[in-house]
Amino acid sequence: MDVARINLKCEHLRTGLSIRDKKCIYTYMADQKTSQKPIQVKVAWHCTCFNVRRASRAVTEFYDGIMAPSGIKATQFTMLGAVALMGPASVTRLAEHLALDRTTLTRNLKVLAEQGFVEISAGEDRRERVVRLTAEGQAAIERATPVWHEAQDALTARFGEERWRRMIEDMNDLGALVEETD
Repeated sequence: MDVARINLKCEHLRTGLSIRDKKCIYTYMADQKTSQKPIQVKVAWHCTCFNVRRASRAVTEFYDGIMAPSGIKATQFTMLGAVALMGPASVTRLAEHLALDRTTLTRNLKVLAEQGFVEISAGEDRRERVVRLTAEGQAAIERATPVWHEAQDALTARFGEERWRRMIEDMNDLGALVEETD
């Protein structure tokens, strides 16, 4: 069987997809001798999880590119901001606030601690870990805020203010809806 790796592009309308001018990142294995439509591609393009994660990766890459001169990534900026807003907080509270599992958050906080942006110490209960923003962490937030605004403004301008507001509302609603089903 002659199997080829095919990168689908949105101009391949033979699949029945109308994806406009964006490149499809979904790659599949197909038998070149058959003319069957790749059902898994249709599923991927209509899958909420796939599309949210794809958009998330693209947006994160966009922000990271603009924020690079600040020395921190968009995800680090978000975590530092949460620590700054919450004050000293337990890893559990931060994980709930950021909608991350504790293991992922702990791994990411370790990097921030190694950079000197946060301190992680024992809480009242020996099992509890408390995260505090350091002076270096506050300086990183202040350094990154102008370039974050630059990324935010550029994306909002490209997307359109009203459409951006609706998207934020829809994403908040989607997150709340999913949390309700847990």
